[in-house]
Amino acid sequence: MKVSWPICLRQTYIGVPLFTLFLAWSASAQEVAEIPFSNAAPGSAALGAGLRTGQSPYLASDNEDQRQVDLIPLYLYEGKYLFVRGVAGGVHLFKNESLELNLYTRYRFQKLDPDSNAYYAGLEKREQTLDAGFELALNRNWGVVKFDWVTDTLDRHKGQEARFSYRYDFERGPWTLSPFISWTWQDDNLTNYYFGVSEAEATAERPAYLPGDSQWVSFGLRTAWQISDRIELFGNFGFGGADTPVLDSPLVDEDGFSSAFVGGTYLFGNARRPDYIIEPERVGEWSWRVNYGYQADGNIVSEIDQGDFSKSTVADTNIGGLTLSKLLSSGDRIDFLGRVAVFRHFEEDEGNGNFQSYAAYIVAMGKGYSPWSKEEVFRWGFGFGMSYAETVPIAEQRKQAAKDDNTSHFLNYLEMTLDFPLRRASKARWLQSCYAGLTIVHRSGIFGSSDFLGEVSGGSDWLTAHMECTL
Repeated sequence: MKVSWPICLRQTYIGVPLFTLFLAWSASAQEVAEIPFSNAAPGSAALGAGLRTGQSPYLASDNEDQRQVDLIPLYLYEGKYLFVRGVAGGVHLFKNESLELNLYTRYRFQKLDPDSNAYYAGLEKREQTLDAGFELALNRNWGVVKFDWVTDTLDRHKGQEARFSYRYDFERGPWTLSPFISWTWQDDNLTNYYFGVSEAEATAERPAYLPGDSQWVSFGLRTAWQISDRIELFGNFGFGGADTPVLDSPLVDEDGFSSAFVGGTYLFGNARRPDYIIEPERVGEWSWRVNYGYQADGNIVSEIDQGDFSKSTVADTNIGGLTLSKLLSSGDRIDFLGRVAVFRHFEEDEGNGNFQSYAAYIVAMGKGYSPWSKEEVFRWGFGFGMSYAETVPIAEQRKQAAKDDNTSHFLNYLEMTLDFPLRRASKARWLQSCYAGLTIVHRSGIFGSSDFLGEVSGGSDWLTAHMECTL
């Protein structure tokens, strides 16, 4: 739909259309946190969170088991070529105001844990996965039409899915209403994986069954309330169901499904519209940082931030990192930066090998000034985003094993920094735009509250020294 810039920004940086939310625990559960950020100007970034709840299609011991609540962190970025929309992302192959073609990947939330019900004893676990393929979107004055095709990248369901959806946005002041309708087709591999019962899994109460391919239809409504230019709340509701092959599965106990998703996001600005958010002399500002340090014993909050710098008694490991930062918005007291970091974990002596982890996040960087000279004397920073480790760090493995809990390669990322301008200590020309200080690197699962983060309760921390310079 063609709209003016302020309306376009309002619709895309926060709102979550319901066609991405229906059947939160069924065939299209992977869409629950996918944010259509496509109309935001390149360089826009936002963070947020939402609570997802829905009715599972699977047999449960009581209705309470079928309605679960899941916290989903939302990471949003719309670049000239790359984009991240909640738990989906990809590369723009072609994009203009009315047409978009992308290489596309999204997280599939659907799963079945045999330990959740005695009826499932003997079943193989049905796992979540990462699908990838192509996405085509047509945005016209009569609505938004999308088509996407994806296949399994982790060799779990080994199937394919095609989806066609339509939505229309109604705007009334700070409110936006977006009704949707969606049709999804899943091939026999995908449908059999989540809803079939093999001969080896069959029992007298649970006969062998292979449903073959399936079709799903859903409809719903998204509501969004714009509180300010940067903050918006949303509440979304969806309903739908599958065709007979799925409903006849001995694993399925519901004919129809419903879901809801509520939350909010905050827009940090647009790095490609510097006249709007960045001082003219700081347009196009980038910086680099190197840091190195050791595994800490405490947690980033309540221990390390209060001066507990002791080394870990769980694992003796080190970490080194290289970070690139792009200024998103500037202010007299606080800047916002988008960052991408690569960390090298040195854990060979602990039997875990050496490996990389990667983080993408946004940092609020505050400034402290001298009350006498009004010059900058220190900076503090707090970052929030996502982290992926090629190998689960050994400290996380050992901590989780002690609690008989699971681990995850993908976790939430937090960072705290404190540094000081080196120009106050040296007149060397190359140090005039550099800072030195401490960085706390933290990975965690947000207290086991997020299915997207593997329901991990715990994490790991490193205390590092850093040097950062503006380019």
